Amino acid sequence: MANARTKARIEARIKERIAYCIEFELNDPRATFITLTKVEISDDLYSARVFYSVYGSGGDRTRTAHMLEDATGFIRKQVGRVLRTRRIPRLSWIYDDSIEFQARMESKIAEALDRDRAINPEAHTEASAPQPPDEEGDAVDREYLDYLNAQEEEEER
Repeated sequence: MANARTKARIEARIKERIAYCIEFELNDPRATFITLTKVEISDDLYSARVFYSVYGSGGDRTRTAHMLEDATGFIRKQVGRVLRTRRIPRLSWIYDDSIEFQARMESKIAEALDRDRAINPEAHTEASAPQPPDEEGDAVDREYLDYLNAQEEEEER
């Protein structure tokens, strides 16, 4: 049995290698818009469950599932090249719908808040509308660029 730290390190390495393999080494047109969400390895390091999600319709999910099953041997071989363990874990693929579930829940919460505000305009004043991530991202980008400019000015001196 491996300790929790070792398992976490191996899971991260497996996830990293599978993601690289899917993106750059598989020449399958079905390998599009795949996101690896999590890898769980068993205590005996014999099997790993790889959770993934796919952007697209149900047909895209089916094609991706078939592609991953077909490529399991190749991906397992590639994982074995980077792991420093005695055995290479068997990979099983599990579709993760948590991203879709989260999006559905957020839309239902927003609908409920809108209905409450339609009934009582003063309701939920503390729950403001979510800010778009671009504004926060722009502030971080500006701060980072200011930092880089300050570093360049110091180097010039």
